[in-house]
Amino acid sequence: MSLPFSARGLRFALLLASGIVAIGCRQARSTSEAVLPSAAVARVGRAPLSNHLEVAGEFLPFQEVEIHAKVAGYIRKIYVDIGDRVHTGQLLAELDVPEMTAQVEGAQAGVQRSQEEILRARSAVARAEADHAALHAAAQRLQQASETRPGLIAQQELDDAQAKDTSSGAQVDAAKSEFSAMEQALSAAKAEHRHYASLADYSSITSPFDGIVTWRYADTGALLQAGTSNVGSMPVLKLAQVNVLRLRLPVPEALAQYVRVGDMAKIHVQANGEELTGRVVRTTGELDLTTRSLQVEIDLPNGDGKLTPGMYAAVTLDIQRNGNGLTVPVEAVDRSDSNPFVFVVNAQGRIEKRAVKLGMETPNLIEVTDGLREGELVVAANMSSFNPGEAVNAKETGSKSMSPSAGNGGK
Repeated sequence: MSLPFSARGLRFALLLASGIVAIGCRQARSTSEAVLPSAAVARVGRAPLSNHLEVAGEFLPFQEVEIHAKVAGYIRKIYVDIGDRVHTGQLLAELDVPEMTAQVEGAQAGVQRSQEEILRARSAVARAEADHAALHAAAQRLQQASETRPGLIAQQELDDAQAKDTSSGAQVDAAKSEFSAMEQALSAAKAEHRHYASLADYSSITSPFDGIVTWRYADTGALLQAGTSNVGSMPVLKLAQVNVLRLRLPVPEALAQYVRVGDMAKIHVQANGEELTGRVVRTTGELDLTTRSLQVEIDLPNGDGKLTPGMYAAVTLDIQRNGNGLTVPVEAVDRSDSNPFVFVVNAQGRIEKRAVKLGMETPNLIEVTDGLREGELVVAANMSSFNPGEAVNAKETGSKSMSPSAGNGGK
């Protein structure tokens, strides 16, 4: 059954009015959002952080030493030259020290003389002990006879026998003392011989470790001064151990506290393009007062000789690590004051100033240890354009625009 015309007209009018109202509401809401300032925001999330330090390092020999002569003399023969590889104990050069030979021979003669004197002293002790034994026995017999038959032995004879016994005992003690003195003289003579023999051994210059001769300062016939008595004495050779190299790095003062023994390092050798990895094996433990840096060393094997002392390398060190902390973009934190803060867009779409505590920082992200919850939105750009309490149209970085009533995680 069809409705009367007036009823249909009324129904049409109601539908038209409701449509106009809905359109008006949508236009009003759109106009309201359009007038709110847009704020680029980022969501607080968790992420592993690591900080890298890129620094230039220099390769150094593991050991390097200038070899001096300990005794003065002329170089009789030098067996190596620059670039020669040598081994521990290898003879490098020989010195001609004529007076040293005479001193060694004299010391040896002194040892032999002391040994002969000891033989004589030992014989003297034996002789004195024999004499004392005979005199002591005679004195004992006279004393026993006198006690058995009183008056048989004159007292004068008894006293003479007792005196000879006592004197012979003293001679034994003197002989033993002389023998002891001769033993001490022999020890001194042997020590003197060892001294000169050791100095004579220094006329042969040997290698203290496996390495390579990096410089030669003297030639055959050159007169060398003793290195122990002359500060400006000329060395014979310079020797470096290069089968293992030290890569030394200066770490700035601000990052020195984060470097630990065992930290991994990526190494790019600029001279030959080698890509290597290594670990920090030692640090100086204190800052260089001149450069205000911590000296850090990485040991690298160099058995193939591809690396040369003096080469430079670009080193990347992992000096800070954080497994899964709360992070925000670096631009979201205002640190112009002593107390850093961020602008949080709350559930009502308004700016809220929030003090935060910060942790480690990378070029793009910074850790927040207190003041934020995971999922909250923070203003990530142009913080100076906004004020606390201001309503904004939040637009999450890298996503579609969010309305002021969009939810904030963690609320």
